Amino acid sequence: MDETYRKDFKKWASYKEILNSKESDGLFAEREIWWCALGINIGSEQDGKNDFFERPVLIVKKINKDRLLVAPITSQIANYQDRITVTVAGKESQVLLSQIRVISNKRLLRKIQRMKTLIFQRIIINLARFILTVTDESETPPESGESRGPEATVNLV
Repeated sequence: MDETYRKDFKKWASYKEILNSKESDGLFAEREIWWCALGINIGSEQDGKNDFFERPVLIVKKINKDRLLVAPITSQIANYQDRITVTVAGKESQVLLSQIRVISNKRLLRKIQRMKTLIFQRIIINLARFILTVTDESETPPESGESRGPEATVNLV
């Protein structure tokens, strides 16, 4: 990231009010790529760009007419396990598997294209592998006061 980059949280807050008040029809589907108002986020979470805080996203899952699971897309190509290279609007880009998130459909701005089924299936398989990969907890010790023991586990039965 450019060292002169400054996050304008106040401008984003104002724009969020506009987005929140817009009407949405729920007309979006899995495999579609949209320009999306991702906004200004915390730390290394993927930000949107320009005056509309936008970035392309792949719709991974339509949860209902109001919410969807998306993966941001970047044109900055890098060789990391959490990235899948795709072509978006004729340009090589990468889907950021580690940045998936649930958003409101009010963030969707403009549809770009629909991804081919086989490419989408490859992304979903890689996403499942990424999520299901178990890391050795000894690599990241808990912070003081944080528990990772069995007492922190919630039983959903």
